[in-house]
Amino acid sequence: MNRNDPGQPVVINTDGLYEKHKTIYARSVKGIFANWRWGMVFFTQALFYGLCWTDWGGRQAVLFHLVERKFYILGMVFWPQDAIYLAVLLVISAYALFLVTAVGGRLFCGYACPQTVYTELFMWIERKIEGERSARMKLDAQPMSGRKFRIKLTKHALWILVALWTGFTFVGYFTPVKELVSSVFASSLGSWELFWIFFYAGFLYLMAGFMREQMCKYMCPYARFQGVMFDPDTLIITYDPERGEPRGLRRKNADPVGQQLGDCIDCSICVQVCPTGIDIRDGLQLECIACAACIDACDEVMDKVGTPRGLIRYSTENALARRYTAHDILMHLLRPRTILYTSILLAIIVATTWSLATRIPLKVDILRDRSSLYREADDDRIENVFTLRVMNTDESAHRYAIKVSGIDGIDIVGERGVEVPAISAKTIVLSASVEEGKGNKGANPIFFEIRAQNNDSIVVREKATFFLP
Repeated sequence: MNRNDPGQPVVINTDGLYEKHKTIYARSVKGIFANWRWGMVFFTQALFYGLCWTDWGGRQAVLFHLVERKFYILGMVFWPQDAIYLAVLLVISAYALFLVTAVGGRLFCGYACPQTVYTELFMWIERKIEGERSARMKLDAQPMSGRKFRIKLTKHALWILVALWTGFTFVGYFTPVKELVSSVFASSLGSWELFWIFFYAGFLYLMAGFMREQMCKYMCPYARFQGVMFDPDTLIITYDPERGEPRGLRRKNADPVGQQLGDCIDCSICVQVCPTGIDIRDGLQLECIACAACIDACDEVMDKVGTPRGLIRYSTENALARRYTAHDILMHLLRPRTILYTSILLAIIVATTWSLATRIPLKVDILRDRSSLYREADDDRIENVFTLRVMNTDESAHRYAIKVSGIDGIDIVGERGVEVPAISAKTIVLSASVEEGKGNKGANPIFFEIRAQNNDSIVVREKATFFLP
């Protein structure tokens, strides 16, 4: 930029502001942590793809039926009025994430995060179609040809099939999946169902097929605030520089001490297997998702060169600095932060379990008639009109008796009961009346009691307001 000549255009160099994206060709790896990672892939996807097809008590095991406004979860039925349980579930998930992060760093990211799971699945398809790391690099470097086009087309076709099936399964949790299948064969899918199938599939195809590590590095908020949940006693993926440095190549079973070398042979395989492309030897980094691929890779190399495993391992900052034993590391995991998270998490889980176990399968909403505060009946009694919505959340039909109290002499005019089928709701309009002169002028609190006639334990008492002139 020329500051002296005002006639020259101002040119700002932005090359240093943005890092050019480099394609990461992650190398496959075998080992105990790879087995754990694939075990989580199978477990999470068996749940996701299988639960919507599983029957429970004659219904879909998990179904968030938006049309009926009912949520069926493993035999339990939740209504919109049960939104408190959704809030509790979110709180439990948050504290569980806090606890896992405080103990083991980004374990969720490395083993159970949907981005990691589907990226692993898409990369497996990619390796089966295009080959290992070197073969993929050579293929991408080649100009387009019939062979390359065929290979790429096959890979992307399989990715799209997986994405579409995943989007279909996702929608199957909000529309009964068997009805969804019938609609597909009848070409009668609704517009919203089509939108969400293709929307979910499109994002999965984009995130797992193309963005991959960019999602973890730039878009995921968890990567940004995880640092506040780490401390020097948090288990993280660590490289032992005291043992590994200085790096250098040597022959198998050669004495590194005599050559004044550390155990690290500088093979860079730990970098090649990393799905985010970092070098763990540079220390803990924001991009590390704790997948432990580098541990498996390094252990395999250590076996080949005849040195002990564990050059890269799960450890803590304090353990490296103070040379803790495995027992010391375990003891330091029990510290005030983890004990607090565990205590709060257990308390919430116990309270929620107790609430669900003692939940009364009856809900009642009461709404006063807003068109008039009160009316005078022919027998000089004052009446208020109420609308009651009675929701039977039980698996059996019930007839409910309705009573009212709160003012001397208050009574219900007309029908005093209602029959409600299983897992259904019924709305009734009724009047409550009281003799003129009873109660106080204006608003008076009253209570409706709705009780199942065949089960005295199913009873709800709801407050309402009765207006008198």
